[in-house]
Amino acid sequence: MSTIHPQADVATSCIGEGTRVWQFVVIMEGARIGKECNICAQTLIEGDVVIGDRVTLKSGVQLWNGTRIEDDVFIGPNATFTNDLYPRSKMYPEEFSGITIKNNASIGANATLLPGITIGECAIVGAGSVVTKDVPAYALVLGNPAQIVRYLTKYDSIS
Repeated sequence: MSTIHPQADVATSCIGEGTRVWQFVVIMEGARIGKECNICAQTLIEGDVVIGDRVTLKSGVQLWNGTRIEDDVFIGPNATFTNDLYPRSKMYPEEFSGITIKNNASIGANATLLPGITIGECAIVGAGSVVTKDVPAYALVLGNPAQIVRYLTKYDSIS
């Protein structure tokens, strides 16, 4: 059974077994969230978002339409996801450009991810980095714009 805090606003019924949704979370109708996730306080998840199993979303994260997150992903506090390359008030693109985060990837606190990018399997985005292009599997990226610092091995990126 999933646990939903009474002060959360959850409009979807697609929440997996064992997922915890904390206070002041908004999850819109149509969103799909896997099992054993931890959705921390003050997060927002739009309706065209898919989240895999065992994902952690720390406080202050907003996931916009088109976002796809695979299993065992960590997203740090206040990480910023975007889905519109040329945002203007009251002017919407024909299609939003979602972000894809592959299995076992980690996104550091306050990182910013631009629309349409993919973060590869087991990759790590350092805190405060601005990601402007795809990040390959097992890459550690840092900075603004984010650059590959090194590649991780399966032994130092996941347990």
